[in-house]
Amino acid sequence: MFSFLKNKEKQGEVYIISSAILWGFFPIITILSYKSLTPLVSLAVSTFISSIFFGVLVWYRGSIYQIKDRQAMFDTLIMTLILGVGYYGLYFLALQYTSAGNASMIALTETLFSYLFFNVWRKEEIINQHIIGAVLMIVSAVLVLSSNFQQFKYGDILVLLASVITPAGNYYQRRARQRASSEVIWLIRSLIATPILLLAAYIAGERINLHSLEVSWLVLLINGLVIMGISKIFWLESIHRINIAKANALSVIAVVVTLLSAWLILNQTPTIWQVMALVPMIGGVILLGFSKKGVEVIEP
Repeated sequence: MFSFLKNKEKQGEVYIISSAILWGFFPIITILSYKSLTPLVSLAVSTFISSIFFGVLVWYRGSIYQIKDRQAMFDTLIMTLILGVGYYGLYFLALQYTSAGNASMIALTETLFSYLFFNVWRKEEIINQHIIGAVLMIVSAVLVLSSNFQQFKYGDILVLLASVITPAGNYYQRRARQRASSEVIWLIRSLIATPILLLAAYIAGERINLHSLEVSWLVLLINGLVIMGISKIFWLESIHRINIAKANALSVIAVVVTLLSAWLILNQTPTIWQVMALVPMIGGVILLGFSKKGVEVIEP
């Protein structure tokens, strides 16, 4: 899409910035869908729409044969339960109880938990840069969560839990990616997650209402096609052109987009805690990402 840029590094930067901008609207679009839909129904329908997008992409690229790889499909199944159902389920539920800005910022702690999971757990050499980065991430998370001292936000804890489980899902996603293409993995993940989410919605007493779908069709289409579909492809294209550490650092722009769009669209004015937490949060992501042994974070 950005082939007019001759330099691959520049192409990668444009792809990752485009992906981050789209992803920055994710909490906003999701909250807007709650005007007529319940969280699990909104997630299930958005996931189904994304499966159509990835299905067309798999057909276009002729990669459907990869579903025959049993190991890749097993890893995809585990990853789906952790990310497609667990992560997104917690995130969608969380947006009922917290602001878009808080959710977006707390979700960045995934970088910290990825560092603990992949680097500390594997007993790799711990460098000072990573220690400082981890401390900054913790300080930032505490600043955002400190708003709970005034008014408890159940949603903040749900987003934090989602971030905690993400590295385990990324572990299986990375294993699956070694044997199958991203569009095949995302297609299978969407197809498996959709009925599970619909069942969970039914058990929780949530029902699909045709009138509600008619009212929210546009935000569902944006969520499923653009944010959970196209933004993922932009991310994939970016890391084929620039290193993943740089991609992670540049994607922090998503938080800024979320804070600004929440202010303009949802009238959620950024709090002093969010503003204070933004600088150490960005610093922590950069310090944990930019090094020879940077933390690898894969989009959930």
